[in-house]
Amino acid sequence: MQQNDQNLIALCINQNRLAQKELYERYKRAMYTLAYRLTNSFEAADEVLQDAFLQVFKNLESFKSESTLGAWIKTIVIRMAYKKIKTKVIFEELPPQYFDEKIAYDNTLNAEYLERAIQSLPEGFRAVFTLIEIEGFKHQEVAEMLNISEGTSKSQLFHAKKRLRELIIDN
Repeated sequence: MQQNDQNLIALCINQNRLAQKELYERYKRAMYTLAYRLTNSFEAADEVLQDAFLQVFKNLESFKSESTLGAWIKTIVIRMAYKKIKTKVIFEELPPQYFDEKIAYDNTLNAEYLERAIQSLPEGFRAVFTLIEIEGFKHQEVAEMLNISEGTSKSQLFHAKKRLRELIIDN
């Protein structure tokens, strides 16, 4: 039986290893998926997940229940993933020739194809698209998390959607 979040948090703060394992098991799959979508690398996602949960356990006392525990952990994962890729992320207009490359398409629009199409986006486009369209954050929240303007967030999402439409329609 799963313990409610309040009890689980209290046990984790008191260094109860079984509670820490339960917290990790409860959230690891969703957080790993998010980390992978943002970093586009299994190795980087592993590192992000590990670093994020270290931060979670280190800072659990500061969790104020202003959001759900999962949302709080997700924010930590997003920040860790962004820190991991921020040297590669380009939040600017890319030259048209960048978009000449097409990804393989087998005439059926399926989840695997869409995932590949999303992963083919430039890092900035992919990060904003993932946070807004998949994770459900608002532009203002994304701007704060990624330390960009709200306008840049909107622009990145616009260009990400445009690129995805081109990949789908042109193939």
